[in-house]
Amino acid sequence: MARKTRQRTRKSPAKKAVAIYHDMKVYENFERSAQRIFECVQAAQKQSPGAPRFLYLDVQGHRNEAGGYDHDAYELMREFALGFMGKYLTEIHTPFVDIRTKNPQCDDIPAFLRINYPDDGGNYGYDTTTLDVKPRERTPADRKSPPTVQAIVDYLGMEKAACLVCWRTPVERAHVVPSQLGGSMDVRNFALLCAAHHAEAPDVADAESFWAWVDYAELRDSPDKWLDAPAEVQDWLGRNGTLIGREKREPRSFFSAVKHELKSLYGWTDSDFATADWASLMEEFHQVLDRATGRHFAVEKKASTYAWAYNVARKRVTGRK
Repeated sequence: MARKTRQRTRKSPAKKAVAIYHDMKVYENFERSAQRIFECVQAAQKQSPGAPRFLYLDVQGHRNEAGGYDHDAYELMREFALGFMGKYLTEIHTPFVDIRTKNPQCDDIPAFLRINYPDDGGNYGYDTTTLDVKPRERTPADRKSPPTVQAIVDYLGMEKAACLVCWRTPVERAHVVPSQLGGSMDVRNFALLCAAHHAEAPDVADAESFWAWVDYAELRDSPDKWLDAPAEVQDWLGRNGTLIGREKREPRSFFSAVKHELKSLYGWTDSDFATADWASLMEEFHQVLDRATGRHFAVEKKASTYAWAYNVARKRVTGRK
């Protein structure tokens, strides 16, 4: 009697999904957030090829005068996450909507993300030709006194008041654009910083440059966030490769500190310093310093303020945008 055989096909086990979470911090603009999300998707594909990718996007601050999301947050959620990145993800979760993409996830992720500004006459950067004040809020509230710390906490979407850079307390209310330059008392023109980082932050006419510095300082000083954590948390973080507390830094001269920020924050290279037309640059630098910077706490010189002024001066001299 012949025995019939039945061939069974085993299904390969489904790959575990990769969750990608990004909280668009108040100090991140569209460009920084988009680049970081893109790099996370790239890394997920490299580490878990073909696995479903779920993006969870949240937003901190970034509110407009009507109480909705500002242009950068709206563009990140609608145009970037749901638009450009949609085909490289299986699920997308934003404060607007939760969706599962209709088509199969594409794994052919580009090597680079190129962000171009639309040619619609919009003002997408600081105007170095006029040196005018550029706040983040387009129609600031008509306040005559600063908002409370709690109001700033609520706007930022934080659980409690803490320095945006190092998470330490107590905090101070820091103007994004200084009042002496025309900065408003609108809650969107304030950050929460500890006294040390408040004294370091730039006093400049461009709100986005202030927030870019906070982003830079947060990355630079991120190990300090865990100094007040319980010992068991610090032990766990240490075992998993997280640095607790900043490494000891050698003291720098003032110009060395400025040079460090120009290279780290504004992308200057050694060749930029070597080939700069310093006679023209210094003339423009002093114009920028006089017209578009302030002196918070009566501090005569701040490395962050000087670095911004040098960078704007170079743009004025070279005609760069």
